[in-house]
This record gives sequence, structure tokens and C-alpha cells, in this order.
Amino acid sequence: MRKKRSNFYLVREEILPEAIRKTIRVKELLKKGEARTINEAVEKMDLSRSAYYKYKDFVFPFYEASKNKIITLALVLEHRNGVLSGVLKAISRDYGNVQTIHQEIPLQGVATVTISFETARLTFGLESLLKSIRAVDGVKKLEILGLK
Repeated sequence: MRKKRSNFYLVREEILPEAIRKTIRVKELLKKGEARTINEAVEKMDLSRSAYYKYKDFVFPFYEASKNKIITLALVLEHRNGVLSGVLKAISRDYGNVQTIHQEIPLQGVATVTISFETARLTFGLESLLKSIRAVDGVKKLEILGLK
């Protein structure tokens, strides 16, 4: 018998029920070593052990779901020398492997660019890479279009 395939959704944290938010925080405490045991972590977060065990295998940060995937980003960049190059350097510095780049003809001083890249070898994780890309001078907007 084949296992039923799960669907995944990106959901903003602020709409999640408190028990799920606390479960995520418990997992973070354990991962960062801020709590040594599950008991210690759930106590710090004022969460029951049963609630933690109910949700722990079903919630995880986006960056964990994005490991070994292909991410597609949509960017709005200022149309000037070096902006796209800066974005590509940021991806390269973190060992992202660019698969495709599509740039529209610039209009009114900005260009829309779509970039797809592999995340398998990212050193610092997707959230860190996205922060680096947003910090590139000339990046006006960045959105995640998809995850494959």
C-alpha cells in the first residue's frame, strides 16, 4: 500500500495557534542547546508534553523544508550595473547552484528577474541567503515563487 502524500503550505507564524508556535520554539530551544531535555524545553515554553508530541513531527521552519530543493525567486532590481551580479554573487558565496535566470526588459528603471537555484549545498541556510540577497544594493523586492 502506498503512503498518502502530504501537502505542504507556507503559513505566516502569527496565524498559527499558540500550541503550534510554542512547539516550534521548543524545537528551536533544543536545537540551539538552550534546553537540554524535552521536559526542560516544554516547561520553559509552558507547553504540555502531549501537545509537543502531537505537533513536533508536523511543524518545522521554512528553511528546513527548503533543504535539497530548487527555490525560485522573483526579484525587482534597479536597472544599473552590478545589481544582478551582486545577487548572483550572494547565491554563489553560500554555494547555491543557479539553474535558471530570466530577466525581463527593464522598464522605468527596474528589471524583473526570476532566478531558480538548488539549495543542497547552502552553507548558512536559506533564511540567511535571502537576507544577504535583500541586502544587495539595488534589490527593491524579493519574493519566493516556489519550492520544488
